[in-house]
Amino acid sequence: MADAGTEFVFTPEQQDLRRAVRQFCAERLDEGTVRRLMESETGYDSALWARLGGELGVLGLAVPEELGGVGGGLVDQAVVAEEFGAALVPGPVLGTVGLAVPALVALAGAQVEEGLLASLVEGTRTAAFAVPDRGGRFDSALVTVTESGGTLTGEVSQVVDGTADVLLVAARTGDGVGLFLVDEAERVPLSTLDHTRRQATVRFAATSARALASGADAERAITAALRTGAALLAAEQVGGAQRMLERTVAYAGTRLQFGRPIGSFQAVKHRCADMLVLVEHARSTAYHAAWALQDGTDDPDLAIGIAQATCSEAYQRVAQDTVQLHGGIGFTWEHSAHLYLKRAVTDAALLGSAAEHRERIAELVLDRAVAVGVPAVATG
Repeated sequence: MADAGTEFVFTPEQQDLRRAVRQFCAERLDEGTVRRLMESETGYDSALWARLGGELGVLGLAVPEELGGVGGGLVDQAVVAEEFGAALVPGPVLGTVGLAVPALVALAGAQVEEGLLASLVEGTRTAAFAVPDRGGRFDSALVTVTESGGTLTGEVSQVVDGTADVLLVAARTGDGVGLFLVDEAERVPLSTLDHTRRQATVRFAATSARALASGADAERAITAALRTGAALLAAEQVGGAQRMLERTVAYAGTRLQFGRPIGSFQAVKHRCADMLVLVEHARSTAYHAAWALQDGTDDPDLAIGIAQATCSEAYQRVAQDTVQLHGGIGFTWEHSAHLYLKRAVTDAALLGSAAEHRERIAELVLDRAVAVGVPAVATG
């Protein structure tokens, strides 16, 4: 277990990583590019995705070197997720990096297709995680896809990045629930609020599938994926909120009203200060969750619950305040504020809502609390 005192202390390498990813996004994924890609057929640029994997190597930072990754940690991947969130990077980030890759890493040593993980890390293929969850946790009762004779039948709705190249699918077998790999399936794109993050309903009709794991091994891989995905989603939310805070403060310093910058008015100052507090609080919880998963510094489920409950609400509030403080221009299609607001609302519904995570926190902290001694009460 790592020393808890190392939490929130970023290494020089992590700081360099942040600068490199930020510069890459600024040069190749500006707002105009994001808008063009989100309206394209695939929703992302496959060549650019391959550069993120092959050139920058940021799609597999938490993957061990022996499995084709960089051999870093989840905190490294969270740094990248934060910068991706700030730039609204379109493409299968959550499906591939946040969910599918961690599941495959957890299955190391199992009968995983040779080269699959490496191709995802290199950016030559993408993946989605067709596994239903209840509040960000795996519940086998929700699995409706069935397996028979090496084929799958059924459907999974609202699969994030469901149009990806390959699918990791949870299906019911004669021995419980297994995890399967599928190349071909019917993908029905869904109309969603956030155009930068595609979703689809995936249908299987006696579709060929390759078994990856079953029973306890499958559940372990699914749980690892959902935990990692939630931690990286929280970091992404922090990145989006930070970018909106920066743009709002800059706008408040240049927008004039009554001959003065609106940032000089006390009400605007207070609102920006509140936004800063929300962002910093969210950042602390997001990276604590990443460290808890990486180094075992805390109960991972508790840390993730706190991060998701905090970051989901913080991102939404900051995005809403951004729209308001930009006045009339903040409501227009031409301004970027609505893109972040839509991402914030959509992210808050993924892998468990804030309310569901608060309920989970109460379950972990209060329902399992054990009384120790008698509280001291002043008598005089």
